Amino acid sequence: MLGPTPGRASNAKARRLVEMTAAYRPLDGVPDEFIGADGRPRGHWLEFFDKLAGLGSDDIARRFETIERNIREQGVSYRAYGETVDRAWPLSHMPLLISEQEWAVIEAGVTQRAEVFEGLLADLYGGGELISEGYLPAAAVTGSADFLHPMIGVKPRCGRYLSIYAADLGRGPDGQWWVLNDRAQAPSGLGYALENRLNLSRAFQSIYREMNVRRLAPFFQDFRAGLANLANRSEPRICLHTPGPYSETYYEQAYLARYLGFVLVEGADLVARDGLVHVRTIAGLKRADVIWRRIDSDFADPLELKSGSQLGVPGLIDTIRQGNVAVANAIGAGVAETPALLGFMANIAGRMLGEKLILPTIATWWCGQEAEREYVLARLQDMAIAPAFSGSASARRLLGRSVVAGEVSDKQRAALATAIRERGADFVGQEVVRLSTTPVWVDNKLEPRPFVLRVYAAVGPDGKFQVMPGGFCRISDRMDSRAVAMGQGVQTADVWIAASRPVEQTTLLPRSDAVSIRRIMGNLPSRAADNLFWLGRYIERAEATLRLIRCLARRAIENEDMYQEGAATTQRLRKVLGDWGAVPAKTTTALTPQMFLNAAMFNVDEFGSAVSLARASQRTAAAIRERLSPDTWRIIVDLSQKLEDGRVPLDEPEILELTDSALQAVASISGLAQENMNRVAGWRFLEIGRRLERGVNTCRLARTFGMEQARAADFDVLLDLIDSQITYRSRYIVGVAPYPVRDMVLLDPYNPRSVAFQIERLAEHIATLPVLKFDGMLEAPNRIAIEVHADLKTKVASCITAEFVLSVERRLMGLADAVATRYFLQGANAARAEKQVGLA
Repeated sequence: MLGPTPGRASNAKARRLVEMTAAYRPLDGVPDEFIGADGRPRGHWLEFFDKLAGLGSDDIARRFETIERNIREQGVSYRAYGETVDRAWPLSHMPLLISEQEWAVIEAGVTQRAEVFEGLLADLYGGGELISEGYLPAAAVTGSADFLHPMIGVKPRCGRYLSIYAADLGRGPDGQWWVLNDRAQAPSGLGYALENRLNLSRAFQSIYREMNVRRLAPFFQDFRAGLANLANRSEPRICLHTPGPYSETYYEQAYLARYLGFVLVEGADLVARDGLVHVRTIAGLKRADVIWRRIDSDFADPLELKSGSQLGVPGLIDTIRQGNVAVANAIGAGVAETPALLGFMANIAGRMLGEKLILPTIATWWCGQEAEREYVLARLQDMAIAPAFSGSASARRLLGRSVVAGEVSDKQRAALATAIRERGADFVGQEVVRLSTTPVWVDNKLEPRPFVLRVYAAVGPDGKFQVMPGGFCRISDRMDSRAVAMGQGVQTADVWIAASRPVEQTTLLPRSDAVSIRRIMGNLPSRAADNLFWLGRYIERAEATLRLIRCLARRAIENEDMYQEGAATTQRLRKVLGDWGAVPAKTTTALTPQMFLNAAMFNVDEFGSAVSLARASQRTAAAIRERLSPDTWRIIVDLSQKLEDGRVPLDEPEILELTDSALQAVASISGLAQENMNRVAGWRFLEIGRRLERGVNTCRLARTFGMEQARAADFDVLLDLIDSQITYRSRYIVGVAPYPVRDMVLLDPYNPRSVAFQIERLAEHIATLPVLKFDGMLEAPNRIAIEVHADLKTKVASCITAEFVLSVERRLMGLADAVATRYFLQGANAARAEKQVGLA
């Protein structure tokens, strides 16, 4: 059968293009990115939609589904302010397109603005000439909580206050791009912009290539090199300082750390000592040369700034004074975001550069000046009123973020006017501007939505600002672009800068001769080791609990408790789950088998239930996402989701099916760790956690089902629980017998489920970890592992007693404590390593 002729294909494409775009209508009186002021489509947008129409309706729908699936599988997420649950990343299927000519203006304007703010910060924390010369009122600066007095006179490393700057832009009614906000504290969105690009460029690979979209990799390469230049030694250690897993943008921070090769640290991971900042690692303290902070400045040092901060590093500012660490952006840079400064930026730019601002600021009047205050009050009906300072509590209580005075009640407007008269310095008035809209795909058609574009400028290796060719675009579901914050209904979009010529294919890969080969990634931070250790323990604990539940479900289905011996075994299984915290211990005998199984699986109020352990695994994994592969993270999330989705009363066969599926997920996690993780310290701590937990659990199961009081049914259950039935049956023709079972469960070094196997692996792993003192003496973890290994290796099955098994269990728990005490360094007095072996 012949395919469509070129003419017919072209006609079909033209029809799809018309169907796609003909109904699109910009909002009255609002500029639009697709439809120009002359009412005609802009050329680069028309080119995009023409190529999109060429794919066909089914293909477009499939690609849209691919975008959504990739985001889910990669676990791209965020949190809205005040929330504790991650949301899936809301990526628009349509990019924001900007022509090469328009981008040149934006690029020049953002670069200029970054240079102005660099000069502004140097002046505010230096000579203060802008204030003394009358370009800036002192109160517009000192009224801001972000102006930090301890930083006055403190010059940052290399004299650079800003390593990265961002401007939030919108196109005004006159077609010109306007600056809505400046971001100099700790600009967010870079990692999400990169994720947006990866997803859109994969979904529309041919369109992306044919439109010559400018690449992002060179910008990140320059940014990384620029941060490295702030250090005073080659191959510096660069840390990304995160507020932690509860940050709204923690996913982005972990992603950037992994992408750029930085060490992700929290405040507790850093210690200031001897005029330097160090990272706490399993091998002791290791110098941190550059810190890219993602916490607000006033949290950075509880000794000199906000005393209650749990995010900062005591003594950090004194280290900065000595010039021994570079912090990007400089502590105190957040004052540049103060809305009170916006009305003075044009004059400051003239004073600093002798130039007019290429990108004007949205008209702003600070009400701390009499003339400006009266101007705002006289036109209050037509003004947007916002807090002048981020720390202004009274303005925040009255306004929240920003309000249009003409859109509130007469009573609210009167209260606002009174507040401005009484404390005018706390408020700014701003011109209300209807910003442009961009096409968004909604219910299989294009609709206009307002947006804000964040554009980034970073200092490159040459010491000059480089602008990222694209940005972070937020699209509102409401027709009010001033309120575009990441929350319910807001989407993001990739930003494509369409070039006239093919762009160079670049990556983050440096020249081969510029990189010294290494097989170890550096030192593993203690916090990361701690989390990997507990991730291993939680995963193993979840597996043991699921095996107990599965064993109970099978017995319930097969009516194994009809006989006295079977009933006793079933009761022991229930007791173990009660002792492990899977169900309330006091009600273990009152629940029906179905009720008991559902409680052990889904009771979120019990720390040892299957769903609670899956949640704990995901929570722990979230703290070290930069160290886990996307596949590993996805399976951990899937495991938690399986048990979350199953939280309804299930019957015994359904419970059995769910446990089998969950155990397959656990096996996949273990398999990925074995096959994909490098054999360095991070993998070893994950393994140590798993082996310790498996050893302790197996000892407990052996004491319950394998000692003197055990019957044949108990031994059979024990082999089930340690997944050794097939091995036992193939080795012994006779049925279960006490000594062979005990040997296989406790002493057999060839059985990967035996206690002896776990101890042997533990001794191997611990022997390769760093030591702090090279004095020939064994450290506590090594000594305990060797002692237990020797006891098990020399023991025979006929001499095993419950007391011996209990002693092994307790020594394993002591080994866990010794590992934590030695490697998960705590406090400011963490010791240094004298010898390092097996670094992370």
